Amino acid sequence: MSLPTTATEVPAVPGDSSGPPAKPAGSRAGRREARAAWILAVPFCVLFLTFTAWPVVQSLFMSFTDTKARDLRNPFNVNIIGLDNFTKALGDPVFRKAALNTAYFVVIGMPLTLALALAAAVALDKGITRFRSVFRLGFYIPVITSIVAVAVVWRFLLQDPGGLINTALGWVGISGPNWLGDPSSSMPALIMMASWRNFGTGMIIFLAGLQGVPQSLHEAAAIDGAGVWQRFRHVTLPLLRPTLLFVSVTTAIGYLQFFEEPFVMTQGGPLNSTVSVSMYTYNQFGFGNYGLASAMSYLIFFVIAIVTAIQFRLLRERT
Repeated sequence: MSLPTTATEVPAVPGDSSGPPAKPAGSRAGRREARAAWILAVPFCVLFLTFTAWPVVQSLFMSFTDTKARDLRNPFNVNIIGLDNFTKALGDPVFRKAALNTAYFVVIGMPLTLALALAAAVALDKGITRFRSVFRLGFYIPVITSIVAVAVVWRFLLQDPGGLINTALGWVGISGPNWLGDPSSSMPALIMMASWRNFGTGMIIFLAGLQGVPQSLHEAAAIDGAGVWQRFRHVTLPLLRPTLLFVSVTTAIGYLQFFEEPFVMTQGGPLNSTVSVSMYTYNQFGFGNYGLASAMSYLIFFVIAIVTAIQFRLLRERT
């Protein structure tokens, strides 16, 4: 007498069509999963619409009005003035000075920061073998340090007379400038501080990218007679293009909005030599010129979008 056999379920193998069929979207289980997903997403959607989307739309509308601080109690009494705020901002000599200062800060500060970050990453990846974690932490600490603490240290370094930098320059017979009191040296001083404070972020990202470069490519290039610089230029840099794009875009966005450095160190002086677009926009909000300040904010946004598009154009991977 033969015993009845029972079928046993065989686990489905990924990619095997013999496994159990997926739940159809219109089934009860599919509808239940979709409903659960929406329930979980609703809190985020409410917070995003309330605290992000609505303020952005409101500020965009405000940039086309003559809204002042006194109009907040009667928001429906403001007048729509079209592009007058944008033309007024572009015609403001202080705003144009702030735009030139910001451009100077980005054009000089961003390449310097990227160069320091990449040099530190290469040193940690190839050169420094002992206490690598200590150096990595030391390079990154300025990023997470309070700007107030950084400002206190750099004021001591840059003060004239008696600052540590000018004292060291005096040892070699160089008379250092009044770093924060001279319009010609105040912006370079802020660029030095910003580059020192921010290169740690790029260093960490570059270090991750360098560790993803196959060692076999370097070995093959070395066999073909390529030197260290040739291997770095023709092997490492092309493979770092996506990493370089990310770091350059994020650094440029941050530097186009730089605010803390002049606000804490120089308050925009001397003679508006360090006032930035973000700082001048902040001052306009403080003066109650909400419509004008909103227009300035969107001018910054347009510039950021253009600079980012150019960077993607230049640094994206070639196919």
